[in-house]
Amino acid sequence: MANLIYSAIASLDGYIADEDGNFGWAEPDEEVHAFVNDLERSVGTFLLGRRTYELMIAWEDADAFVGQPPVMQDFARIWRAAEKIVYSTTLDEAPTARTRIERAFDAEAVRRLKESAERDITVGGPGLAEHAFRAGLVDEYRLFVVPVVIGGGIRALPGGFRLSLELLDERRFAGGVVHLRYRVEA
Repeated sequence: MANLIYSAIASLDGYIADEDGNFGWAEPDEEVHAFVNDLERSVGTFLLGRRTYELMIAWEDADAFVGQPPVMQDFARIWRAAEKIVYSTTLDEAPTARTRIERAFDAEAVRRLKESAERDITVGGPGLAEHAFRAGLVDEYRLFVVPVVIGGGIRALPGGFRLSLELLDERRFAGGVVHLRYRVEA
């Protein structure tokens, strides 16, 4: 059975974007990006909301990262190799390979995917991830905490529920980012 993993880059006060939707402060440096790439190598399927997917489409173009740092080229290869399931009521077709559109999050379908998948699955975007949180489908939480306080915006984690978590790993990066990896306690 595959793990369903929620991963996010968040401010110290728990936001992935500010009140205007800006998240430039969250751009990882090469050290963090290389670490993210190593984590993403185990992923066979990305579950994405429409907005997150539209931000990620750029990684599909192999030529877009020629001349860019190797970590960016590496992530583009990881992205292109994975299956992508995009949850959207407005997209009619996906411009990326290995991508299918679903109209609504179906917890039972995701549960079946976890049972049959040979590689891990990630859920991206806090709106979509909230469905997986509330259905009890997320096995691991991976948070990259950036040393910035933005005061409001889009929360990395929803409120209204409680989980007990076990810390599996932590890592501090030279730029002050901290990675925290948790597993949901049974």
